[in-house]
Amino acid sequence: MMFLNAYPKFSVSRMLPWRRRRWHFAYRPFLHILTASRPAPHDAMSPAPDNIEPVLTGLTQREAAERLRTEGYNELPGTRRRSLGIIALEVLREPMFVLLIAAGGIYLVFGDIHEALILLSFVFVVMGASVYQQRKTEHVLEALRDLTSPRALVLRDGIEQRIAGREVVRDDLLLLTEGDRVAADAVLLSCNDLAADESVLTGESMSVNKIPWDGVMAMTRPGGDGLPFVYAGSVLVQGQGMARVTATGERSEIGRIGRALGQVTPSASPLQRETVRLVRVLALIGVALALMVIALYGFTRHDWLGALLAGITLAMATIPEEFPVVLTVFLALGAWRISQRRVLTRHVPAIETLGAATVLCVDKTGTLTQNRMSVAALCADGQMHKVDYALPDSLPEAFHALVEFGILASEVAPFDPMERAFHQLGANFLADTEHLHHDWTLAHEYSLTPQLRAMSHVWQAAGRDEYVVAAKGAPEAIADLCHFDAAQLDALAQQTASLAQQGLRVLAVARADFRGSEWPALQHDFPFQFVGLIGLADPVRADVPQAIAECREAGIRVVMITGDYLGTAQAVARQAGFDSAAGAMTGDELALLDDAAMQRRITTVNVFARVTPEQKLRLVQAFKACGEVVAMTGDGVNDAPALKAAHIGIAMGARGTDVAREAADLVLLDDDFDSIVQAIRLGRRIYDNLRRAMAYILAIHVPIAGMSLIPLLFGWPLMFYPVHIVFLQFIIDPACSIVFEAEREEPDLMRRTPRDPAVPLFGMRTLVLSLLQGIAVLLIVLAVYAVALSRGQGGDEARALAFVALVVANLGLIFANRSWSHTALTTLRNPNPALWWVVGGAIAALTLVLAVPGLRALFHFGVLHPEDLLLCLAAGVASVAWFEAFKRFGRPV
Repeated sequence: MMFLNAYPKFSVSRMLPWRRRRWHFAYRPFLHILTASRPAPHDAMSPAPDNIEPVLTGLTQREAAERLRTEGYNELPGTRRRSLGIIALEVLREPMFVLLIAAGGIYLVFGDIHEALILLSFVFVVMGASVYQQRKTEHVLEALRDLTSPRALVLRDGIEQRIAGREVVRDDLLLLTEGDRVAADAVLLSCNDLAADESVLTGESMSVNKIPWDGVMAMTRPGGDGLPFVYAGSVLVQGQGMARVTATGERSEIGRIGRALGQVTPSASPLQRETVRLVRVLALIGVALALMVIALYGFTRHDWLGALLAGITLAMATIPEEFPVVLTVFLALGAWRISQRRVLTRHVPAIETLGAATVLCVDKTGTLTQNRMSVAALCADGQMHKVDYALPDSLPEAFHALVEFGILASEVAPFDPMERAFHQLGANFLADTEHLHHDWTLAHEYSLTPQLRAMSHVWQAAGRDEYVVAAKGAPEAIADLCHFDAAQLDALAQQTASLAQQGLRVLAVARADFRGSEWPALQHDFPFQFVGLIGLADPVRADVPQAIAECREAGIRVVMITGDYLGTAQAVARQAGFDSAAGAMTGDELALLDDAAMQRRITTVNVFARVTPEQKLRLVQAFKACGEVVAMTGDGVNDAPALKAAHIGIAMGARGTDVAREAADLVLLDDDFDSIVQAIRLGRRIYDNLRRAMAYILAIHVPIAGMSLIPLLFGWPLMFYPVHIVFLQFIIDPACSIVFEAEREEPDLMRRTPRDPAVPLFGMRTLVLSLLQGIAVLLIVLAVYAVALSRGQGGDEARALAFVALVVANLGLIFANRSWSHTALTTLRNPNPALWWVVGGAIAALTLVLAVPGLRALFHFGVLHPEDLLLCLAAGVASVAWFEAFKRFGRPV
């Protein structure tokens, strides 16, 4: 039962980072299949029409929108959003509403129709506010789900577009590549060395190879090898291709067999479990006290309906229904706030862990560096040349072949920044030479593998029977292909080290000639000759040194884990401001250590180079075994195990694969290291504010529960009726959900050490201070009530005095708990518009209740005089003054 009226607007399209570009020769190898055939909708297959233009351009935006409207979103039944009616029913099941309706029913039995109608009207007001708040929360979560859903690269109106997977429709053209999770069932129009992992559908771990559709094959179930179909939910483990969507959502294969997924409930986070335990304990206490009040009131005053009303009032005062709702709101809005820093939260509970991170493992390329590579140096035949783009004629002839074969070993229309750098180099220096081969045909290619970090392209020149092979990769891999002897390896190592010490990423290039009718099974079978080395510059991001310094000040250790050359990693580490006093380690060195030795060694080393994806996982596990809370970045298919193993997995959004994104908890839209640091800052702020909000809720419930029970024990008039509890809830709910959530972080937030994740939200210190605040307010309000009664002011006047003092103390608790390290007067300088709306609304409502006779009678209040109001103000301020003094001299946090 809460209010949330300050949600910012959330635009999905504005958050998507992927560019649109005209569909061009990137998929030129696939064109041959497009004229052959075209699949019909659903399971049936039919020949394509003569006009193939729709195939080349994909659906139009209008066609896609119409199919989305008529056929629905591409999602499973269990992923549907909650409707307004479902939200309303869930709100009605909350204990507070049940108790309000019960109290209204008792007033009807009393014959007090006016009081009953007023109270029941509150039910609709509070219910409307709660439904509005939950609907707003649902909108935020929906937007986040859309942003973090599997993405799909489709061709519409001839333009490549990255869209949410749920927006894919039948007959969309999907452009697929290694690492993608297929968004919908589709038939392959063309593919190149494509294989898919369909274990999510078949349970078989072996990947299956795919072939293009020949126009006549019937639809087949998943799991068959050599078939032209891909299925929603499967993962592409190699190759690339183009496919036409045949079925989406419930009509897909996973939709037909996976409806049970809608019944799967995600496990609760530690903070959620802690909150549930706390609510359960407090609810049991509240129910026990309510039963005690009913019995005591009934036996001593012989008024069982009145006893039931008093018990309901106490139950309303003690049941802490705010706790789980506040947790949901904080985490949802926290995810939204983090998304404004270009970081998407796929698993909302990860926000809890952000503030506890002690080790941040990051890749070098694109995270610490700009991922905007340019060729800076070339090395061929023992000569070194620094590239100067300002002088187009400055590239010596001796380096032309190196640039030529570097381009031939790259994709025709590359996405990789390194390969784009090769093409840019050729465009600058070889445009008018015979070294660029736009008329050559790519005949075969060999992909890079974990065993051999090199890739090769086999080209056929126009009008020639022989083939030219170009290879590029890690210097040691190319040396292996060229069968270097010891002397050659030493010379290569010296040249590589010279380039790496300049902070350059180093690749080697080789070439070979081939005549034959069958391609060799391995790249090793070609007679490669070494061509040279290429050094690529990728500048460190300007904000990285400051961000790393901020992490160090916050007690967070930043570790670089890269597959790049050791010298390059060390140079970048120096530029970025890493603590590299303990030196660096390579993947080969890690391979020689057992787990115990690795755990000892990694306690000081912050730079790891030439690391394989498997070793990333081992490093994460070693850090965790040392008691660290690990955040890990990654982008590739092989990074998924390490991302899953880390406490906080962070996937790259701009260059990351779908598999990495789905294994991660957070997704960086711009792959910027500073975004990670800002997310940690926000995570700490969210946890701080959540702790203060929870402490405030617990504190204010102490005097409310106490003033519901103690007057009965002393035989005094009842302090509270249900209407008073409802009034207080109109202050408590927006305060704990909006005011505290909007609080800015403490100035020293990033100068603290990470919090211990084993320490509960309500640790002993927090619990004691919260209860002490509540007890202090209870004693002051109780004193006001007792003194007023002892002076013979009457129950209504005493009730009014005590209630006004409680409202003032309630507002005082809000101000006092904005910070546990700075006084309320100091925090007044921190803007928080929601605070003043709550305070102003409470004062205005209280003024109306005291001034309007009808409302005053409804609340059972007597008339108060100016001196009475001054007494209430002084009492309310006094109830929190001790905590302000404690913050100033005792520093509770």
